[in-house]
Amino acid sequence: MSELSKRVLFAVVAAPLAIAAVLLGGASLAALLAIAAAVGAWEFFRIARAAGHAPFDTAGIALAGLVPLVVHAHYLGLWTLPLSVAAVLVLAIMAAAIWFRGVAGKPLGAAATTLMGVVYTGVMLSFAYGVRYHDVTRWYEGVAGIASPSLPQWMQRVAPGGWLLLLPLVVTWGSDIGAYFVGRAFGKAKLIPSVSPGKTRAGALGALAASVLLTWLIVRFVLRPAISVGMTPIGIVAFGLAISVAAQVGDLFESLLKRESGVKDSSKLLPGHGGVLDRVDSLLFVLPVAYLLLDHILVYAPAR
Repeated sequence: MSELSKRVLFAVVAAPLAIAAVLLGGASLAALLAIAAAVGAWEFFRIARAAGHAPFDTAGIALAGLVPLVVHAHYLGLWTLPLSVAAVLVLAIMAAAIWFRGVAGKPLGAAATTLMGVVYTGVMLSFAYGVRYHDVTRWYEGVAGIASPSLPQWMQRVAPGGWLLLLPLVVTWGSDIGAYFVGRAFGKAKLIPSVSPGKTRAGALGALAASVLLTWLIVRFVLRPAISVGMTPIGIVAFGLAISVAAQVGDLFESLLKRESGVKDSSKLLPGHGGVLDRVDSLLFVLPVAYLLLDHILVYAPAR
């Protein structure tokens, strides 16, 4: 089977499952994020070891996988992680560097890469849950009213946060597609060849344009009729540009990590797609940016 066939087959199976978890939310989304965070952390530590570091893999993978579950528990009102507990965990990793690494075991790199792996995967991915249950969506769900009666019944049953989380996800995918096709058609000047030789300046501009266009389409034809929210024209442009920039920086950052360590893919777990980090590297930067922007750019906009 060719690599393209593997990519398409995997996408056909995985994409609907991921979208279902996004729309359903709750435990399904938390479980998906926890698995992705744990596997992503394993891949990050693999890259770190190839670069000569010696992270605490087991502890880092466990903590990264636990972060989305802790966020889920917080939103359910079951338990909130005290700041003191988080601080003790950080101190424990630093102390472990003293006892288990010593001077010869590169303790600075061990502690730093372990903590960075947890933040880079577990914390960043958990912003997906934050977007899905953002305070803005709770307000619109309780006050502004939900779907237009002209929508299909299944669309009316999806909670506002489900549609809202799809916004940064789809815009990110659109940014990648825009960069690919515009880059292939018009790309000559390289963007940052020392980090990612395949990326071009034309591709970066194509990504920006595709992101703004997709933001408008989703706001106009999904968010407004489904959950009665929208954005001003300035908000649409700002959101599309910010998401595209974040996506491109996230992609470049992972490329930088792999180039330092001399590895081509974060792993070979996903047929035809490399590793989990290779698929979510852009989202790791996009999700926190989207969470931050939503407070400021969403407006009540019932469908007409």
